[in-house]
Amino acid sequence: MFSYRHAFHAGNHADVLKHTTLIALMKYLTQKDTALTVIDTHAGAGLYRLDGDYTETSGEAREGIFKLILASKTPDVQKARTGAATKKVAPAATPGAKTAPAATGTDASPASSYAWAPALQDYLDVLRELNPHFAQTGDPAHLKIYPGSPFIEQKFLSGRDKLKLFELHPTDFKSLSGNIEQLGVGRQVAVGREDGFEALKTFLPPPARRAMVLCDPSYEMKTDYLRVSACMADAVKRFATGTYVVWYPIIPRPEAHDLPRKLKTLAVKAGRSWLHATLTVKSSKLTTDAEGEVVRPGLPASGMFIINPPHTLKADLNAALPQMVALLGQDRNAGFTLEHGG
Repeated sequence: MFSYRHAFHAGNHADVLKHTTLIALMKYLTQKDTALTVIDTHAGAGLYRLDGDYTETSGEAREGIFKLILASKTPDVQKARTGAATKKVAPAATPGAKTAPAATGTDASPASSYAWAPALQDYLDVLRELNPHFAQTGDPAHLKIYPGSPFIEQKFLSGRDKLKLFELHPTDFKSLSGNIEQLGVGRQVAVGREDGFEALKTFLPPPARRAMVLCDPSYEMKTDYLRVSACMADAVKRFATGTYVVWYPIIPRPEAHDLPRKLKTLAVKAGRSWLHATLTVKSSKLTTDAEGEVVRPGLPASGMFIINPPHTLKADLNAALPQMVALLGQDRNAGFTLEHGG
């Protein structure tokens, strides 16, 4: 159960979706004067090196954050945007789901003047703050440090807010503890080597009656899908007005397609609003190489399901998702879905 290391996947296309969404959520939720409790059930190491052995081995950042930046600088970005963004994400579709229309080309300008959607601009601003040389040059070769969700969450906290981080992996827990200690934030951020699914129960409802929970396990074990849905059901029962954020991979596995349906049913039965966004960058089909060997596609798509989302999130993602598709799409299957209810 400790084989998964997010360092292999840091900065991939799923992280672009997850962290763009997370930043939009944190920006909105930390505007109020009332204290906010943020709970991250599977926090990882907190910070990652994009020039480190793990990331270099997987190469996933090259098809994620690096591609996002480089593609925005290409002269034919206009053509890419008006073509790829019209594709649907068939594996993620649910009855009544709609694919947003293709983005117009009015905000696609060459090189450094590319007009990013506000949510993606905020995402890139966070990366620039951690990478001053990248901020100065705009060259992705100078993008060395990538923030995990704990560093993103902590960045937006005010003095009254609290952040609870949980990580079971012994090596990642040690890295997370050291990275958080360097921030010098004292008791505002608590790090625990615990099962986040179980630890969450002890913090709901929070004292100030405002909370956001991020739940994004590795899903390496099939039981994680069931644990996520059970965890969210228990959380909504304990504290119905919290904002609950679930990331999940979209892969050819029944559990992966059942999870968003279960979360939607949970939200509807509880009378809570919900939002479901998916991003697909390529086909999930197996292929064969010239020697007849089976080639697995890697992660083709991922989704974000939010219970009690801010009213601004739909517009944020509606502007950002077409750009993600246009810049990150690898084949004609690239697309996105965005649906909401409640």
